[in-house]
Formats: sequence, C-alpha cells, structure tokens
Amino acid sequence: MTSETNLRHTVVVVGGGAGGATVAALLLKQQPQLDVAVIEPAHTHWYQPAWTLVGAGAYDVKATGRPMKDCLPARATHIKARVTGFDPARQQVQLDDGRRVTYEQLVVATGLQLDWNKIDGLEATLGQNGVTSNYCHDLAPYTWECIRTFTGGNALFTQPAMPIKCAGAPQKILYMAADRFRSRNVAATLSFFTPGPSMFGVPFYAKALDKIVAEYGITPAFGHNLVAVDGPARRAVFEVKQGEQVSRVQRDFDLLHVVPPQSAPEVIKHSPLADASGWVAVDKHTLQHTTYKTVFGLGDCTTTPNSKTAAAVRSQAPVVVRNLLQSRADKPLDARYDGYASCPLTTSVGKIMLAEFAYDGVVTPSFPFDPRVPRRAYWWLKRSYLPPLYWGMLRGNLGLDWHKPRTFSETIPTLTA
Repeated sequence: MTSETNLRHTVVVVGGGAGGATVAALLLKQQPQLDVAVIEPAHTHWYQPAWTLVGAGAYDVKATGRPMKDCLPARATHIKARVTGFDPARQQVQLDDGRRVTYEQLVVATGLQLDWNKIDGLEATLGQNGVTSNYCHDLAPYTWECIRTFTGGNALFTQPAMPIKCAGAPQKILYMAADRFRSRNVAATLSFFTPGPSMFGVPFYAKALDKIVAEYGITPAFGHNLVAVDGPARRAVFEVKQGEQVSRVQRDFDLLHVVPPQSAPEVIKHSPLADASGWVAVDKHTLQHTTYKTVFGLGDCTTTPNSKTAAAVRSQAPVVVRNLLQSRADKPLDARYDGYASCPLTTSVGKIMLAEFAYDGVVTPSFPFDPRVPRRAYWWLKRSYLPPLYWGMLRGNLGLDWHKPRTFSETIPTLTA
C-alpha cells in the first residue's frame, strides 16, 4: 500500500552502490515476488576501482560509469530520493521530499563520505596547480595529465587516517607514477605520507611493499597527516605525531595526489543505527544490526573491521541475503562473513601484487601462488576480468570464490615492481 506521502515495502535497501544493488539483485533472484525497494538519488553508478587506472593513463574514465537505472534490478522499486533520517523503532526511513518509507526489513548500504573540507585549502585547488585525486571520477583524468606532463621535481602522495575505501589505492597510483617516470627517465623525488606506521595494515604484505618502495627510491613518511594545501604556492602542510608530541611541517611539491579523510555519512552518524564511532553497528559475522534485528548493513558504512573494497561487498552480500531471509523465516542466522577483502596493488603499469586477506590479517589468496609476487597475469585480471565481474555482480552474478587461508614462508621472495 502506498499514498502520496508514505510508502511501504517489505525490504528497503538504502543505497544503490555496489552493496545495495547486489543485495537487491540477489534477493529477487531467490524470491522473485519479494517486494524490494532501493532508495538511491544518484543518476550514475560508478565503477570506482578503475579510477586508479584512469589516473595512470591505463583506463578510459567513460567506461567507469553507467546509468543507475541499468544497474538496479528491474523488479525492484527505485525510489529516487535521499534518506535524511532513520527511525528503526518505527521501522521507517525519512526522505528528503518529506515522505516516509515503512519496511519490514532494512538493508543499509550508503557507502561513506569524502571529507575534502577537512584539509584546509584543498577544495579551492583540486584539479589545478598540480593537485589531484583519484577518489573522484572527474579528477582522475587530471591525475594522468599531471603524471604525463611531469618533468621532474617533488611528487607527494598522501593517505589519511583509516578507515578509508580501498586502503591500497593511495599507494597504487604512487607506484604507477613512479613506473611512468622511470620509463621516461624523469628525475622525480617521490614521497608517501601516511598517519600510519607502515605501508599496509597487513604485515605479510607490508614487508613486501617495503621492497617495492625501496626499488623505486620512494621516501615513506609515517606518522604524517595532510592538514592544509596552498595550491598556488605549491606547498603542503602535514601534522606530525611523535609520541605525545605534535608538530607541523611543510613540503613543497610539483605534483600532489591527495586522498581525502573519510567518515560515515552524516545521516548515519546522527542516527540510532550508529555506535560511538559513527558507523552502522553490525555483528561482524552475521552483518545484522547489534540492536535492531530487522536491520542489516554491508559495505563501507558499517563497523565491520575489514578493508572497505568491492571484493568485501561481494563476500558480504550473500551473507546479508541469506541471513535476512533466514530472519524472515524465524530461523537461525547461519551465514557468516569472514572479513575477506582483496586489494590488487598495482606495483607498476603492467604488474599487480594481489593482496587478499580476512579478519585479523589472515592471508586468504584465491590462487596457490605466493601473493606477494607482482604478476602480469593479475594486471590482466584487474583491467579486463574484474570490471565485467563487477557489473555482473550488480545483477546477482557473483562468479566463483576461491579464497581460503594459505600458508607461505616468512621469507620475502625476490620482488621486482
């Protein structure tokens, strides 16, 4: 039943991105008559994992976007509005046009927000003065322009505090830029700035990446957080933490690739669904809300302590669908998410270190080969296989999943980027 001011659906999915679209498609594949609505205001669905390749001149940005209507299941009701509030006690969501949508079960897949404004001066200079970011589709081509026309000098690459979407992306473009400069014999001083203590959160891969960094002559600056940018002066300001001491340092640049700070959307932060961290509070295995049992969450907006990647969504979606349907049937929630994520680290233009891991840093490769070794086959996987797999995922076609825990020697193999 619907009226002009109120809507009612059995399952309401908030968000038409990778998580929301996939869950809606899987639900309707299993129960074609289920009343599913997807709330999503955007007109375009973006394949964001390819933006790093766009920034390196290895992918066409036009191929990364498709009309939203083509990415949602035809049998789902598409509500083109923005959610402005959650009322889980009444099982309702508030829309920006004043309507309320009542649900029996809710799936929250809003993604996260990019907090560009938290870096002083950044928004005023993005897309000019050599300041760019692959975290926006209309800036990724400028990244390639900056790399293509770079004639030497200081090239700075930054990463903000975790969590962020695709934790490997800040350094993927670093390595491909270094490779491009090396192939053109451009004299570049490359630096990577991160608030963290290492190149990667999983030590197994971090130790291998240290060798890649050394091969390119990149200088890592740990404990550094970008706080301000003066584009015309070509100067970046970093906050540096050493124990309890906090100071600021300035670095001149000719090229600056910025990854913005990221957080849960404001509508999530100020809702009953969020815990003290601001993210949707879900059980990390069942993906059911820890308080409201009619609510499930997946993707970048939740408290699950996994890397926020499309591969994680691909593993989470069937868990949400299974457990949601089990809940509807008053049965135990028997599907469990193991924290799997995949991060294809482009160590050069043509090679990839395929980092796959689950909760607690457990190494879970899909293939029996040492995943620390960059391989050309994985470049083909990233550029030619994963995009069709992603678009198919949105239609409920998940493909094969071979990941599992595997053991490898602690000795780092011989590596070349």
